[in-house]
Amino acid sequence: MQQAKTRSCPALFLTAPASHQGKTTLTAGLARHHRNQGRTVRVFKTGPDFLDPCILERASGNPVYSLDLWMTGAADCRRRLHDAAADADLILIEGSMGLFDGTPSSADLAAAFGVPVLAVIDASGMAQTFAAVAQGLSTFRPGLAFYGVVANGVASTRHAELLCELLPSSLRCVGTVMRDEAMTLPERHLGLVQAQEIGDLEQRIETAAARIAVTALTDLPPPVVFAPATQAPIPRLLADTRIAVARDQAFSFIYPANLELLIALGADIAFFSPLANDPLPVADAVYLPGGYPELHLDTLSASGVTKATLHAHVAASRPLFAECGGMLYLLDSLTDLAGATAPLLGLLPGRATLQGRLAGLGLQSVELEGETLRGHTFHYSSLQTSLAPHTHARRASGTARGEAVYRHGSIVASYLHCYFPSNPGATARLFKP
Repeated sequence: MQQAKTRSCPALFLTAPASHQGKTTLTAGLARHHRNQGRTVRVFKTGPDFLDPCILERASGNPVYSLDLWMTGAADCRRRLHDAAADADLILIEGSMGLFDGTPSSADLAAAFGVPVLAVIDASGMAQTFAAVAQGLSTFRPGLAFYGVVANGVASTRHAELLCELLPSSLRCVGTVMRDEAMTLPERHLGLVQAQEIGDLEQRIETAAARIAVTALTDLPPPVVFAPATQAPIPRLLADTRIAVARDQAFSFIYPANLELLIALGADIAFFSPLANDPLPVADAVYLPGGYPELHLDTLSASGVTKATLHAHVAASRPLFAECGGMLYLLDSLTDLAGATAPLLGLLPGRATLQGRLAGLGLQSVELEGETLRGHTFHYSSLQTSLAPHTHARRASGTARGEAVYRHGSIVASYLHCYFPSNPGATARLFKP
């Protein structure tokens, strides 16, 4: 067998000292700028995220996959980067939170694959201190390849001068991006507003691209060499299995890699929309992913056709796997942040309430029938149910108990969002009739 060869491609890792610095906006603008120049741009997102990747996909025109040394694994990261380098003119990776936050961190990922780091710093409210923050990021971890820094949210030409005044000669400022509400991406409690809900998203991305066009980021970064990764053949454990997947604005938190794995396992995928009151397609199993059911309570409560066909599916003892928002949809009722309550499917006993503070966050894994799936949790609701948990997930770090996993007849449900490629065999068991 011929051994796969290394591939090289210009690549850049966009990070920041913290969240809310404008990473996604500038990554989208950078991707769109180079796409407008006729280049093929592949973008990746660090860590678990469903919202940023959809915006980055719109900007680049290509699917956006998650990279995480723990959740997706180093081999999965290596394979996806190597595959992208086959046809990309530029690879961009957007980090999560701050450069050194988390275990593993964005810095760990950048170092693992030798991708140079570009720090995006929101400069509003600071002047010469910008240089101290930039220098701290660039020198905190010796050996980390550092490409430069971008000042975001700059107020004026004079402000830009003050920001760069004390930067050491060894640290390059590759751009100062002026403050511009026309390119700002709107947010809500779980992060950015979904791409399909932003009516002027194209205009916002193009505005960001225009801001990038007057910086040194118009130049391609140096090429990075990406090594190949071997992948074990995926057995067709779901051959002749049809899986109905809910997908609309209420249920959109789906890793592209999850659907691709189900197909590689042999499954046939059929989508349906509870918001459109679609009947459940003829299917052997159902996947209810996470999303924003709390924003569509009245519509979901009135979707009688979807409700009746899901009830029939469960009554026939066919598998149903639900994650986070999908699990909330199964409950007797859900109360939103304004205090409005609506009855939902009533397939899982209990009720949930949205709250103003974060209730669950972090990387976790769960063992089901001796097989371990990795994933993450991120939610603002609390659940009250008479069901005893079937098991609990384990946190990637720390000693606190992870999310509960419930079994109720043919239903498996949890707040945990699973990354299916972390264990194809365990994934197949969730959907196998």
